[in-house]
Amino acid sequence: MSVLKGKKVLLGVSGGIAAYKTASLVRLFIKAGAQVQVIMTPASKDFVTPLTLSVLSKNPVYSTFFDKEIADTLVPQEEAKELWNNHVELGLWADVMLVAPATANTMSKMANGVCDNLLLAVYLSSKCPVYFAPAMDLDMYKHPSTLISFQKLQQFGNIMIPAESGELASGLSGEGRMAEPENIIAFMEADIEKKLPLYGKSILITAGPTYEAIDPVRFIGNHSSGKMGFDIANRAAELGAKVYLVSGPTHCKPLYSSISVFPVVSAKEMYAKCHELYDQVDVAIAAAAVADYRPKMVAEQKIKKAAENFVIELEKTQDILASLGTSKQHQFLIGFALETENEIENAKIKIQKKNLDLIVLNSLKDEGAGFGKSTNKITFIDKNFTVEPMDLKSKTAVAIDIIDKVCEHFK
Repeated sequence: MSVLKGKKVLLGVSGGIAAYKTASLVRLFIKAGAQVQVIMTPASKDFVTPLTLSVLSKNPVYSTFFDKEIADTLVPQEEAKELWNNHVELGLWADVMLVAPATANTMSKMANGVCDNLLLAVYLSSKCPVYFAPAMDLDMYKHPSTLISFQKLQQFGNIMIPAESGELASGLSGEGRMAEPENIIAFMEADIEKKLPLYGKSILITAGPTYEAIDPVRFIGNHSSGKMGFDIANRAAELGAKVYLVSGPTHCKPLYSSISVFPVVSAKEMYAKCHELYDQVDVAIAAAAVADYRPKMVAEQKIKKAAENFVIELEKTQDILASLGTSKQHQFLIGFALETENEIENAKIKIQKKNLDLIVLNSLKDEGAGFGKSTNKITFIDKNFTVEPMDLKSKTAVAIDIIDKVCEHFK
């Protein structure tokens, strides 16, 4: 999943031959999961039609402050008031703005505060990061006035997507060609990603149940769906982290390519994989519902239903969380506790015994919490025994709260 998913993107199109590439650009934004609103300068409509970009973006395309052509056909006239294109609202709507192509003329106006069309008014009203992709002929690209525009815009905090070299519309070959749409998207994704709060951090997360074999067809397990762990992994990846997700059997799927999933079945397999990865990570979050016991002997063949009673001798599994606490060096270690009585006291004991930095407490007494539900109600307790109860929320929202704690740790 792209970091552009869910982003509101303002695409400003100015009047250069490279405007024809904006059709592909809009399609790539939509494919990445972004919402796209196109603003055109009047001159840009000579190179690409508003209808084309409207169909691709699934939104009306704006190029003037007031749609007079439509207003003239309206009766009563009061309805025309709704056709005012509010540049302030458009500027505030966006999460990110891109001006592409950014011609020498438009960049000069942006750099000097000239506001003679809707695109420039929206640019001056925007509060979001602004990218610009220059496009012009070689001599124009190298002209001192253009270089001053580049410098000014970047001093304002705008981000320049460098032009590429190649054949130009004039027939010359050199620098000035607008970056290809695929390269613009890749540039923006990489730039957004490196500014995320968990960029450069690695997080180990465990999720789901473990199955402890009785024989080749039967096992001891629990009702964990894995959703909580996967939601935590998705949120961590959304904020830029590299995630190692060690998961027991589950139907959940990760949303981001930066999540590496390591499927396991038993507690022993999860223990081994966690310790294999532990030295590489900055954070470990043990959200899996790991079996505390396993059959001491596993039958090689399916056990036949013969005796009236059947006894299985159990032995303790290795405590994954405690072992991570023992070998902890620099890692920020978060554990989970599912309790049914004396919840706070038992969770505090667990923090000390397992050398945790933070524990996420669940109580089965709380309505809406527990296995197989889409909601959860948690209480945070840190290593200083600060208790912070949270409201009942969706597991997705709970995952945001948990990863917020990780972000706070690295501030």
